[in-house]
Amino acid sequence: MAAAGSGVGDGELRLLGKSSSPWVFRVRVALGLRGLSYEYIEEDLGNKSDLLLRSNPVHKKVPVLIDGGRPVCESLVILQYIDEIWRGTGPPLLPADPYDRATARFWAAFVDDKFFPAFSALFRSVTDEQRAAALQSALLAVETLERAFRECSKGKAFFGGDAVGIVDITLGSHPIWMRAVDETAGTNLLDGAKFPCLAAWAERFMAVDAVNRVVPDAGKLLEQYRASRARWTAAADSS
Repeated sequence: MAAAGSGVGDGELRLLGKSSSPWVFRVRVALGLRGLSYEYIEEDLGNKSDLLLRSNPVHKKVPVLIDGGRPVCESLVILQYIDEIWRGTGPPLLPADPYDRATARFWAAFVDDKFFPAFSALFRSVTDEQRAAALQSALLAVETLERAFRECSKGKAFFGGDAVGIVDITLGSHPIWMRAVDETAGTNLLDGAKFPCLAAWAERFMAVDAVNRVVPDAGKLLEQYRASRARWTAAADSS
């Protein structure tokens, strides 16, 4: 399957992914923002391809971007690779100013190192007690990101300012899954009353063309999440 777009590297890029993966979503958004064509290869993670195992022998995970036969692994590494290799073909993902660039890297790492573990605990919670504790941790992380948005955006539309940047893509891979959790568990992680900046940002980000073209089907994600949650609940009940 070839993704639409044009630019440097056309015909040389392949992306190994899983359509429901937030990490893969990040890479697809970045490639779309740069207008790059690539071959997208959907992986069956229960029966991983030889190409995936050869391309990422350490973690054996997606995404893997293969550029001219050379694999690049891990979503944040891939985003920075795209930013460096195809510089000038679209808005930069990292700011030009060294301090602003370091700040963007810090908050992108915060999403993966602090927000995601808190959200993951909520995502996998199966009891009211687990959910209540996980929700408090997740809300604290979201509160921190609300303050970070005010700092990084400087009053503009995105963490990256006028254009989508690396922090937008990193955090923006999660709202559709957050909505699945909210709809199932009755939570509201991006409450517009509590977090007006982030709630408005999420709407703007999801409306970006490069995002909208590759966003997974919300109904299918919700179905997938509910099926997984039913399995986790059954396992907890039988233990």
